[in-house]
Amino acid sequence: MSDAGTTDTEAGGMTLAVPDAETVRLVFGDRDKHRRRIREAVGVEVVHRGETLRLFGDDAAVARARTIFESLLDRAGRTGEVGDDDVERLLGPTPAAVPAGEATPPRAERRTARASTVPIGDPAFRTIDLRERGRTVTARTKGQDGYLRAIDENDLVFCMGPAGSGKTYLAVAAAIAAVREAEVRKIVLARPAVEAGERLGFLPGDMLAKVNPYFRPLLDALGEMIDPEQLKAYRENDMIEVVPLAFMRGRTLNETFIILDEAQNTTVTQMKMFLTRMGEGSKVVVTGDATQNDLPEGTLSGLNDAARRLGNIDGVSVVKLDRADIVRHRLVREIVKAYDGPEGRPGPPRAAGSKRSPPRSGPSRGRR
Repeated sequence: MSDAGTTDTEAGGMTLAVPDAETVRLVFGDRDKHRRRIREAVGVEVVHRGETLRLFGDDAAVARARTIFESLLDRAGRTGEVGDDDVERLLGPTPAAVPAGEATPPRAERRTARASTVPIGDPAFRTIDLRERGRTVTARTKGQDGYLRAIDENDLVFCMGPAGSGKTYLAVAAAIAAVREAEVRKIVLARPAVEAGERLGFLPGDMLAKVNPYFRPLLDALGEMIDPEQLKAYRENDMIEVVPLAFMRGRTLNETFIILDEAQNTTVTQMKMFLTRMGEGSKVVVTGDATQNDLPEGTLSGLNDAARRLGNIDGVSVVKLDRADIVRHRLVREIVKAYDGPEGRPGPPRAAGSKRSPPRSGPSRGRR
């Protein structure tokens, strides 16, 4: 039986649903170069008709092409672009399996091996194998590659960077891979329930319903990497837990991959409480964007404070991403750049009728 979004055809092929013509254009590439490359490498015919792609060929070729096109459609939907390297990575060889009779490597060795798969053409960047229908997540910049390496090599990682730089997405991917490699027993996703300058008021429902809006970025990332039925099973079996930061007090989490998102909105006391939940065999990744702090004015961010206090401790890594690591829509990089400059920073309120002072000359004081 086919998965959602695909149906089997009677001619040894398959039909794959696509969202719109623009997404197909991105996936096929300029002058259909990606489609031709896949057709030649895999041995399938690919036909775009309306809201579907039809794949024709032998069963093995169609199955492989389906995996490739699903990954490229996902990439196009998330980032608004598909590059040659994305296609070549998906066409590349899969990691070799452990030969029969050989012992499974220890947990620490598996952790390093899991992220060692690299895309063709750039041996520096790491790829995480999600072990689900050929899905992989690859670092797309040097900063992201360093982030994944830091997660592999340290038990506590702080990652600070602008919107769209992959802080949360890569952490979730690493957590899923760690569970599937039996490096940890479960994943805990935490986030402070701080409103971004708005007053949401009373929200109906149970605790999970009330905090759901705050956790959408984490849940969206999970939904892109895990099939809905599998994700539901993980949550029902407590292998993935979503919890507000305030509910973490008093717990000890052993063999758990813990992610704290939007950590710029924690206080120093909250951050200390969170970090001391870490138990044996656990890994913690703390992410945040210091430029989007929603704490009351004058309140010190627990993220900046913790990175300063703990950055020199063995087993702790502080990763700082910047505009070059933004992989969301191309305009996000320009938006972040515009808001980083002095002219983009909000100044003190002006009196009615007063004139705006001309901009000061000199070097930019934007975030580095």
